[in-house]
Amino acid sequence: MEDDQDVRDALATVLETEGYSVARAADGQEALGQLRASSAPCVILLDLYMPVMNGWAFRDEQLRDPKLASIPVIVVSADTMVARRAADLGAAGYVGKPIDFDRLLALVATHCA
Repeated sequence: MEDDQDVRDALATVLETEGYSVARAADGQEALGQLRASSAPCVILLDLYMPVMNGWAFRDEQLRDPKLASIPVIVVSADTMVARRAADLGAAGYVGKPIDFDRLLALVATHCA
């Protein structure tokens, strides 16, 4: 999930070009609704700074929901401490912004066979 539509579209385009199915959400609340209404994805890309429900609040809710708790999360953020923030959240990985798409695709591939 990503609140910036241009970034969200770029992420989706790159992933879809690689053959991944992508669901898009502008904030944590929208993402939770989608996740609870569908089958679990192989990975969640999580921006930390979003309106309505930020990445920390989303992760708290995700971990409280038995259906969603085991889905790995990759943090995608411009936060200068993205590695530490991702570790604090128990994320499976992280990518800083500007996005290194090769790194992102390698991380996604480890969870989406």
